[in-house]
Amino acid sequence: MARKLQLEDLERSKSKKELKSDEQDLEDLYDLIIPPGTPSYIIYDLVEEFDLEPVERKLNVHIVETDERDVIALRGVLEEVQAAEKYLHEELNAWVNSD
Repeated sequence: MARKLQLEDLERSKSKKELKSDEQDLEDLYDLIIPPGTPSYIIYDLVEEFDLEPVERKLNVHIVETDERDVIALRGVLEEVQAAEKYLHEELNAWVNSD
């Protein structure tokens, strides 16, 4: 059975790098919401390659009924988040279209 990726797993992998202060102004930071079901290796690559900070967000998800869910978001400066978003789309497309 596959193990569910937890925010703590990403934080541990990120611990070798200095994390940003909690008091840092969030005005210049942006979040990239990771779709549920994204393979964990893609998320690890995004954190490492684009120097993004993993954070947990609560979002309303509208499927049949509206449910609030915890999702992983990766936070960083706009240029890094945009580059990571492009990489995420490319990797998800490759994963979906693989045999």
